[in-house]
Amino acid sequence: MSRLFVVATPIGNLDDVTARALRVLGEVGAIAAEDTRITARLLARHSIRKPLISYRAPVERRGLPRVMAELDQHDVALVSDAGTPTLSDPGQALVTAAWAAGHSVVAIPGPSSVTAALSVAGYGGPGFAFIGYLPRKPGDMRRLLATLADDPRPTVAFDSPYRIRKSLAIIAEVMPERHVTLTRELTKLHEEILRGSSAEVLDALGDPPRGEFTLVISGGRSKD
Repeated sequence: MSRLFVVATPIGNLDDVTARALRVLGEVGAIAAEDTRITARLLARHSIRKPLISYRAPVERRGLPRVMAELDQHDVALVSDAGTPTLSDPGQALVTAAWAAGHSVVAIPGPSSVTAALSVAGYGGPGFAFIGYLPRKPGDMRRLLATLADDPRPTVAFDSPYRIRKSLAIIAEVMPERHVTLTRELTKLHEEILRGSSAEVLDALGDPPRGEFTLVISGGRSKD
């Protein structure tokens, strides 16, 4: 049976790709990519030519049969636009289907904005919680934060430039005592890291916000 390689790619700086990832991308029969244009730039940088299959979140189920058909013929690599696939990116359905069909699924580890943000935040704790993208609706956001009130672990979340100001304002309202680290465009030219209370970070944030954001919220104090 063929193998599905889940390949981590750079979150910004193209030099952050691993040697093993490049070798695998050069050896597989095809590459399933979240955005073929972004993946094409990475491949061109390293002189790799491979067939690219569009595998985007809005039409993930529609693209699944084609990728599975490729797997019946040869090894396939799964990549996202940046970082490790399937973490708030398309791919979970493909991984599940590959296992069910008897294929091997192989992790090719590498860059991740989640672990990169945690590494510079400086918050201790017994592990961490990753919650993906923050809720769009204020009520859902407040309910989520309420579940984290007594969690001693730092929490990592993604947010968009269109909602980050509102998200920071709600965090400042619900848990003003928490320290936050906001990373923007990690490893890219305009990388920025802001630390402080959510109110302080909100004040320091550029207007309008630009780029992709990874937010780390410090852990709470468990009640004795």
